[in-house]
Amino acid sequence: MTTAVGYAHKSGKTVYTVPAAFQETVTLRPDQVALRTVGGTQEITWREYGERVRAIASGLAALGVGRGDTVGIMLTNRPEFNLIDTAALHLGAAPFSVYNTSSPEQIAHLFTNAENKVVVTEQAFLGVINSAEAPIDQVIVVDGPAEGATTLADLESNPAPDFDFEAAWQAVEPDDLATIIYTSGTTGPSKGVEITHRNVIAEVIALVEGPLEVGLDDRSVSYLPAAHVADRISGHCINLLTGVQITTVPDPREIAAALPEVRPTTFFGVPRVWQKIKAGIDGKLATEPSPVKKALANWAVATGIAAARADLAGKSRGLLLDVQYRLAETLVLSKLRHALGLDELRVAASGAAAIPGETLEYFLGLGFTVSEVWGMSETTGVVTYTELDKPRPGSVGRAVEGVELRLGEDGELLVRGPIVTHGYRKEPQKTADALDSGGWLATGDIATIDADGYVRIVDRKKELIINESGKNIAPTNIENAMKAASSLIGQVVAIGDAKPFISALIVLDPDVAALRAKALGVPDADAATLATRRELIDEVLTAIKAGNMKLSRVEQIKRFTLVAAAWEPGGDELTPTMKLKRSPIVAKYAEEIVALYANPLPDTVVNVP
Repeated sequence: MTTAVGYAHKSGKTVYTVPAAFQETVTLRPDQVALRTVGGTQEITWREYGERVRAIASGLAALGVGRGDTVGIMLTNRPEFNLIDTAALHLGAAPFSVYNTSSPEQIAHLFTNAENKVVVTEQAFLGVINSAEAPIDQVIVVDGPAEGATTLADLESNPAPDFDFEAAWQAVEPDDLATIIYTSGTTGPSKGVEITHRNVIAEVIALVEGPLEVGLDDRSVSYLPAAHVADRISGHCINLLTGVQITTVPDPREIAAALPEVRPTTFFGVPRVWQKIKAGIDGKLATEPSPVKKALANWAVATGIAAARADLAGKSRGLLLDVQYRLAETLVLSKLRHALGLDELRVAASGAAAIPGETLEYFLGLGFTVSEVWGMSETTGVVTYTELDKPRPGSVGRAVEGVELRLGEDGELLVRGPIVTHGYRKEPQKTADALDSGGWLATGDIATIDADGYVRIVDRKKELIINESGKNIAPTNIENAMKAASSLIGQVVAIGDAKPFISALIVLDPDVAALRAKALGVPDADAATLATRRELIDEVLTAIKAGNMKLSRVEQIKRFTLVAAAWEPGGDELTPTMKLKRSPIVAKYAEEIVALYANPLPDTVVNVP
């Protein structure tokens, strides 16, 4: 494997910190582009990357940043993030990122916990940072001058006197703090997960020897928040340690448009991204003006899914299906992958939340396997993965090398290994609650482990629904069944704790709803109006019935209501990575939930026969 981390691991060479690995990577192909923006408007080679890191590190040192310090970063996905973060690591400092949707109160909490005196940002976020009134000594702005702030250009052109760059990064130790990953706060204030260089190196070695064998000839995209462990480790750090080229996409809503230009060979998507790509395909097919092309495309996609289901079941496709699939591949599927920008994709993965098995079958039918991975901020990212040649929808796969798994007495998944954090920043009690004396991390997920080591996540321990009969029910299983039934359903929240039956709050997918609105002749209708349209209510009802067919009777949704507003990442209902904030949702929609169990049935509630 021609990567710094791969060479070091296999040769026994000592590359145990991120800066040491980065310096190795810089020497491998110095003239190759390391970082770029969509369209190539900005491209930075490995040689230039190394030079910029040296200059920025010297500038940060002049501000007093050194080993053991922290540096806050609040940026969109852009090359300056990678430059700043890597430079801080070379000083022995711990850079950490802030979600761009954070409120002043949330920023104040993070900066107080991290104790950073420097923050790097862009002009769009200056207002919210200033409103936080955190004890910050220096603000650095990467996109031009701003009052009371230093520009990145000024930072680079004002190095610390007599600064010894080589000595600085060589002094970094494996157990030094590399970053802090702040949890996205589904159940309260964010906790700061402390990740060391040893954790990062162990995780990247586990990834490249498992689900993510990538190197200098590969291409990826950075579009998820850098505050999330997925982009921080599987994007940014993978780039530093393996040389995979990164294209930054500042607006995650533009990822589908960026893929055809980037043509990634490796791509990680949260479930909602994969579902949005699928919804985009469905939408284009639905509006195809040519009846012949529309029929051919639908036949090809259906044929691909049928072939995928046969393969997953371990059954022979049979001569007819095999011939049909080859024809579908030649006429449609290969062209569809090219149009999506996924025709050169070697490694695809989904994680951060459960993904419907039907979505995985769909993409397998299109011609590539999406590996389902599972992990946490506390595990520096990925713990388990499904092998690309052994897909198993519904399972998150087996453990990466070097990691141990076992189940607690109540079925909680426990993890131990070099990727596990040593604890939460300034939270000794929460650290003790999560980590036992033997180094086992309590994940909070209820799981099962098959005989061959494949893990299935049932649901979050604290999110299981216990109905009035005392039955434990996994809400994620219900919610995924509904989302798989129709692309019109964007979000589902299963309700039923201490209740006689399951009901649900349903949020329409804004993009698909917009297509339906256009077809209905009301293209300007807002979310509240669309939630009252009989045509859309009936479409959702049909999907709920279809989803219920895949569930046991006790799991089936008996009533639902359409929420009259879209839910945005980082808002009241969703974390920045689109996980449901269940407790805030229950509080905010208390009246709607009461109505779901009222008799007689209110007009806003739909009964599912």
